[in-house]
Amino acid sequence: PTKIPSLLVNGSAGIAVGMATNIPPHNLNEILHACIAMVDNPTIEIEALMQYVPGPDFPTAAIINGTRGVREAYRTGRGRVHIRARTEIETDPRSSQESIIVTELPYQVNKARLLEKIAELVKEKKIEGISALRDESDKDGMRMVIVLKRGEVPEVVLNNLYKQTQLQTVFGINMVAIEGGRPKLLNLKEIIQAFIRHRREVVTRRSLFELRKARERAHILEGLATALANIDEMIALIKAAPSPSEAKSALLTQHWPATMITDMLSAAGADASRPEGLAPEYGIVEHNYILSPVQAQAILDMRLHRLTGLEQDKIIDEYRAMLDDIARLLSILKEPDNLMAVIRDELVAMQHEYGDNRRTEIIDDHLDLTLEDLINEEEMVVTISHAGYAKTQQLDTYQAQRRGGKGKSATAMKDEDFIEHLFIANTHDTLLCFSSTGKVYWKKVYELPQGGRSARGKPIINLLPLEAGEKINAVLAVRSFEADQYIFMATESGTVKKTPLVDYSRPRANGIIAVDLKAEDKLVDVALTSGNADILLFSSAGKVIRFNEQDVRSMGRISRGVRGMRINPGEKIISLIIVHEDDGAILTATEFGYGKRTLLSEYRVQGRGGQGIISIQTSERNGQVVGAVHVQEMHQIMLITNGGTLVRTPVEDVSIVGRNTQGVTLINLTKGEKLVGLERVLEVDNND
Repeated sequence: PTKIPSLLVNGSAGIAVGMATNIPPHNLNEILHACIAMVDNPTIEIEALMQYVPGPDFPTAAIINGTRGVREAYRTGRGRVHIRARTEIETDPRSSQESIIVTELPYQVNKARLLEKIAELVKEKKIEGISALRDESDKDGMRMVIVLKRGEVPEVVLNNLYKQTQLQTVFGINMVAIEGGRPKLLNLKEIIQAFIRHRREVVTRRSLFELRKARERAHILEGLATALANIDEMIALIKAAPSPSEAKSALLTQHWPATMITDMLSAAGADASRPEGLAPEYGIVEHNYILSPVQAQAILDMRLHRLTGLEQDKIIDEYRAMLDDIARLLSILKEPDNLMAVIRDELVAMQHEYGDNRRTEIIDDHLDLTLEDLINEEEMVVTISHAGYAKTQQLDTYQAQRRGGKGKSATAMKDEDFIEHLFIANTHDTLLCFSSTGKVYWKKVYELPQGGRSARGKPIINLLPLEAGEKINAVLAVRSFEADQYIFMATESGTVKKTPLVDYSRPRANGIIAVDLKAEDKLVDVALTSGNADILLFSSAGKVIRFNEQDVRSMGRISRGVRGMRINPGEKIISLIIVHEDDGAILTATEFGYGKRTLLSEYRVQGRGGQGIISIQTSERNGQVVGAVHVQEMHQIMLITNGGTLVRTPVEDVSIVGRNTQGVTLINLTKGEKLVGLERVLEVDNND
């Protein structure tokens, strides 16, 4: 006869023939609140009950991720609850190394097995970015430490752990219970209703039992009270009897005055203290009281000390109290409201005595959110080296320098390696990575490892499923795949191609064909266009051609493209620029560190497929052209050398001159060092 709905509070799990049950544990305080609410309002709806019971409460605490499954289970009896470990990110103040700290595990997850599983996944390289595992649990609580490698994004590693380990589990709620002798799937309201029916039956049976015992005791006290009211006659009768049996018979045949008993029974009723099954010839009969055999025996068994005045008062007081208790029990049995009041009072008493606070936290539903929603939006410098090492750095790592500065090292490069791709992208952008074989791969910016200026990064072959000999030649950062946008491509041979952006909106794990390349041809660059922009192609020989995008029709992904610019043997296309109006200037840089700005208006529109016009002189001093960008006065540029050095310079420091000129010094190079590329910085910090 439990006073709490233990099926909900303790939970239950079991399997039988053709059926199973799996009920999670709940918070006692919350469940009792719901029971009290149903006692107060039997027609209460499930939604109202869920205000008192928001979800399961597991002894291991942890976090319930979303209420959708909980609400479904409470409404229908079945649902799936996602439980996550409680974690936090800690940074070592000395080494700046980050760690994931686990302090609470999902329900029924074994810590030792979990650590073994994580270690196994790390060993098999199914989860990367973890350098060490430690169990620092002690008497103060659980503490599991997952040490990350430098440059790893903690949220990315944690998300992989959620997907592949029991740091996130699913509790399948299936609330099957026996009701009316049959198994039945119950919702939250039905379980609480069944418990209240059970309590009603228990309290009723208990009250009947207590009433029977109270009447039996009151019957004895009634006989003793009658004896005390007629004590002298009783003693004389007993003394005159030759034996106890004859004394008992004399007591039974004697008619005693019933005035006192009648007065005390007036409030409770003449039959209030009459036990069940008592023969009608006993008790009050025609204003006299006739003792029953049980009463007569109790009188004979009474000790003499109970004849004292104090003991007599105790008997009378106990009799009156018993009559009050009988009246209370009768009111419980006769009035349903009184019965429910008893049930309610007992629930409140249990709540006050044993109720405690919730352990398991319930958070908003993140199941439909991508990992991207957990990553802060910020601008990052993305670098990919010639040897295929990729990393990201926060943009504010680089402060602006004056023209001609020596710069800072962007990446630790080996002698044979240098930075080949550098661009600015938001952490939420999707990177479309175009390879030397004409395929395109997808990667989120936040999935790239972060590193300091001296870090090389991570081999991109470990980030993308590249084939042997395949190399990333162009990368495009995309925020959203709009229907009216296109991807415009240019190859070293001067071929161009335009494809709708939406053709690349469905990521494939192994990449897809982006362009059909000729032998020995390579993809130079890709750009987003609106379908009505002007295209500028720059060659290594210092020439440029400008034509309208409408000269190139939209094509499918696997087509080869059309001629964009005619170039001579030994030359190649080095830059692709998209413009919409004659605003700003073109900044061109050469391999020996020289460059210039020329107003965009000096580049006239021509027909597609020509040789173009001179953009900058390629002299012995300048060398070949390595890059060209479209800039405004407030922009800054980043220059990259094959030695891994990067310098950030305000555009306003570079002189504006005509097309057919050599330019000024952009960066001071060391002996044997060459400029290999430049990139425009869109947002800058004006502090030097």
